Amino acid sequence: MTSPPRVLVGHGTENDFVVLPDPEGDVWAGDRLDAAMVQRLCERRAGLGGDGVLRLVRSVHVPDAADALGDDLGRCEWFMDHRNADGSYAEMCGNGIRLFLHALVAEGLVDRQTCTDGLLVGTRGGARRVGAGADGGYWVDMGPARPFGEGSAELDGRTFDGVAVSMGNPHLACLTDVPVEQLDLTGTPAFDPALFPEGVNVEIVNVLEAGAHVRLRVSERGVGETRSCGTGACAAAYAALRAEGATEGTVVVDVPGGRLSVRVTSATTVLSGPAVLVSAGVLCPEWLQG
Repeated sequence: MTSPPRVLVGHGTENDFVVLPDPEGDVWAGDRLDAAMVQRLCERRAGLGGDGVLRLVRSVHVPDAADALGDDLGRCEWFMDHRNADGSYAEMCGNGIRLFLHALVAEGLVDRQTCTDGLLVGTRGGARRVGAGADGGYWVDMGPARPFGEGSAELDGRTFDGVAVSMGNPHLACLTDVPVEQLDLTGTPAFDPALFPEGVNVEIVNVLEAGAHVRLRVSERGVGETRSCGTGACAAAYAALRAEGATEGTVVVDVPGGRLSVRVTSATTVLSGPAVLVSAGVLCPEWLQG
């Protein structure tokens, strides 16, 4: 008799995910984890609820891992198979990948003590090094912030100008004096589809201390407003430093779900923050067959 699929639920600064342990790629093989299943898992009333799904799986069992990782395929034992709540594939998530490593540790698949210097994990945005911090949290080398233009977003009846930044996924980081807590982010932002043909995560950012401390809210493509966004925090930190004419520095980023730290250098961006598992269990047959 086939055992019911195991499932974990967790978050990074309240950016929450359904986590599916599947190291050998046989539990959620083929099209079993399709868009409809992801949507059901992430539904907050009839499912488990989450901003997305993370499958813990070895890279060799992911059909598109070779295309995403190229020469790094052999160096990445594990692959973060990440889906947005609407079922679409996601390239990269800074909160998600910290939770991914924490879940690998909790499942006994990785020894936390060996992760001090970082473990290379495959994502659809490329290989990323993620490691365990001395404070109990986790850090991830997000790669360099890559600006690719300027644009604007229309949200809550206002237009916000910002810088387009790639963190492996597209962002529009908009610095504004409008207090972010006053904004209604329930609607989907309007943006320039020529600049963002695959959609965009929009960050609305207040600078609390120039080049050192910001507060943000974010509307994520395929999800809507989330309590936190790791890649968005990196894009916001880059934009805040750029506004001061700086290319390097450490920025504290406050999000509705907590606090993150982003260290920007000329070579890369390192995001640090917590990762928490909330529950573990199994998916009941009556729900799976519903």
